[in-house]
Formats: sequence, C-alpha cells, structure tokens
Amino acid sequence: MRKVLLTMTAAILLVACGGGNEKKGNTNETATSTSSLSDNPDYQKGLTLVAGSDCLTCHKTSEKNIGPAYKDVAAKYENTEENIKMLASKIIKGGAGVWGAIPMTPHPALKQEDAEAMVKYVLLLKK
Repeated sequence: MRKVLLTMTAAILLVACGGGNEKKGNTNETATSTSSLSDNPDYQKGLTLVAGSDCLTCHKTSEKNIGPAYKDVAAKYENTEENIKMLASKIIKGGAGVWGAIPMTPHPALKQEDAEAMVKYVLLLKK
C-alpha cells in the first residue's frame, strides 16, 4: 500500500510541476524575447514604474482582469508618439468606454513623463 501511495504522490508531483517538453520549449522562447526586452531602457523604466504603482490591481500582462491585459492594449494601439501621449493622458485623467463600462481610476499625481514611460513599456509588449 505504501508503494502505491508513493508512486501516486510522485506522479502527481511530476504533473503539478509541469515536466512536459512542450512547456520547456515555450519557456525558452519567452525567455529569449523577454531578455531582448530587458535590454531596452524604455522597458526597464516602464516596468519599474508599473511595479511601483497600483496598475497591477486592475491590469495583468497577458490576461484581462478588471481592465484590459497590457498585451491587448499593445495590440490595439500602434507605438507612435501621438498614441503614447494620448494613453499617458488617459492614465493621468482616467478614462471609460474604450474597454467596457468600468472606468479607469485617474492618477493625477503621476508625472506626464512617468505615464509616458509606462505606456512605452506596455506598447513594447505587442505580440
């Protein structure tokens, strides 16, 4: 009986830890694209600002939460100076209606240049 329990426990742990080859390939691909992004100063500055803010309360990188996923925002908007300024303004002033009925909280204490750095980070996440 003990051997059966040990075997079942080991099998469950292997499955839970994701020992499949497919995951390893995807992880390496993601690591490569992330490492090239991590060399980008706009990515680094924006990531630091986002991590130090309340943005992650409502947003996630790859999946919708209360607000849209950052990757969805990046897919919707081209990385242009005009869009960077417009989206930074939305971060500061708040906004509603583009992604649904739930409004984005304004962040009036945020400097324009910091909001733009955050937008640059988000737009670099384009798929």
